[in-house]
Order: sequence, then structure tokens, then C-alpha cells
Amino acid sequence: MLAGGSVGLARYLDEIRRFPMLEPNEEYMLAKRWREHTDSDAAERLVTSHLRLVARIAMGYRGYGLPIGEVISEGNVGLMQAVKRFEPDKGFRLATYAMWWIRASIQEYILRSWSLVKMGTTAAQKKLFFNLRRTKGQLQALEEGDLKPEHVKAIATKLGVPEEDVVSMNRRLGGDTSLNAPMRADLEGGGEWQDWLVDDTPDQGERFAENEELDQRRGHLTKAMAQLNDRERRIFEARRLAEDPATLEDLSAEFGVSRERIRQIEVRAFEKVQKAVQAAAKAASQFTQPAAVTAGR
Repeated sequence: MLAGGSVGLARYLDEIRRFPMLEPNEEYMLAKRWREHTDSDAAERLVTSHLRLVARIAMGYRGYGLPIGEVISEGNVGLMQAVKRFEPDKGFRLATYAMWWIRASIQEYILRSWSLVKMGTTAAQKKLFFNLRRTKGQLQALEEGDLKPEHVKAIATKLGVPEEDVVSMNRRLGGDTSLNAPMRADLEGGGEWQDWLVDDTPDQGERFAENEELDQRRGHLTKAMAQLNDRERRIFEARRLAEDPATLEDLSAEFGVSRERIRQIEVRAFEKVQKAVQAAAKAASQFTQPAAVTAGR
């Protein structure tokens, strides 16, 4: 739990900046040590190197009136769950994987804690809760009281929920302090509380860009692996790409060499592939604009 007050929060944010970020290969080896040997020191380094990511995501939820220190603490719980389940051989960075766990943990905390929410927590209700005010703003339906029928219908259609759920949720939200209220009563033009609400749902363009980037990465990986010899490719695929990675002992018996030799070949093959993928990505970026910014870093 973070220390209360702005001073405690500022101290915490200053402290977590001191933890170094991890290079991809260092992150991979730490994650392998945790998964294969339950190395608590490796898990701790994975967690502490991503505390800044949690704080950055948590700041986007300040508009719900909950102590930001508690929001960050809940995000840290999500981060630890992500580290526990992270599979480095899938080819993604921990930050990309962890951000979804962090957001889920924070949103669950908000749904449990905010006085407005005394309801079931189905996926549709969560979506309605976190998107109703933003959608009302897009429709310019910010008046107090019940929504107009045409606004109810438009919101229900856009969010894919029944119209009666929209009416009920709007009344629940309208019963507490309005998020349309100014953040500072003595400051005009200072923004509203709803400005701090976030929409985590990727739009069509973002989904297309993510799919395009994933296809590009797969293409780069396929070309990079062509540079490996048969033994390197077999070990690389068995250790880094397989759903159930082979152990060093199994591959040692298969190739008739020591486990340490298998590990050396694995590392060398990974470095070859990594350099080839990076070179291909750099060459491609000279002709096309990046499809999307890598999340979480």
C-alpha cells in the first residue's frame, strides 16, 4: 500500500524511477529463470522494472474519485499476476502483456469500490460503465436527468447493450457528483472530471495496425530463421517457439552434447534471429511509416 497524501505519492513515484528498465534479452532470461526455476529474485526484477508502467496507466483513472495510491496498488497486483503468467517464448515483451492485466485489476477495483456501482459485473455492464459518459459527450447529451429516447437508442446501439441498461446506468451515474463538473470550481476552462476517463477499447484503425504489425513481425522472423543452420533452427524452435518448450536435457540427449552446449547454441541462435529481425524492421521503416507505437514503453 502506498503512503497516503500527495507527498507519499511523490516519494513513491520518485523511488520507482530508480529501477532500471530491462533490455529485451535480459527480460527474456529473467522470465525464463522465473518460469523454469521459480527464481524470486528474477520475478522481483521483472516487477520493479515495470512499476512505472503501472503508475502511468493508473493516472488515467484519477477521475473516479478514488485514492490514486490505492489505484496504483491495485495495478501492481495486476502486474504481479502478469509476471506470474508471462510466457517469454511467445515473442512479446512483458509490458505489452502486462498492460491488460494492470487495467483489468484497476477496473475491477473501481467496480468494487465506487459507490455508484451496486450491480452485477458482466462484460457488457463493465463496458457500459466505463464508456457511457464518453459516449454521451460524443452525442452532446450532457444534460442532467434522464436521456432523450434518441440518445438512449444511439448509445445502446453503439455500445451493444439493451436500452434499459443505458437508462439504469445513466440514473446511477447521475445520482452522485457529476463528472461533468469542473475539476477546479475556481478555474474556468480547467477541464472536467470526465476528461480523465479513458477508453481502453481499440478502434478499427488500431486493430488493423496491430494486425499489420504482427504480420510484419512474423515475416521478419521467418526470414531471420532462414539464416540458421539445421541444428540451430531445431534448438531455437524447440526452446523459443514451441507451445511446450523442450528441456536442455532432452535436446542434449538428442544431439549428443552437453546441456551447456545446447544453451550456448540457443543463445547464439537467438542473437542471430534478433539481429536479423531488427535489421529487417529498420530497413522496412525507411520506406513505410510505423504501423503503431509499441504499447507500454
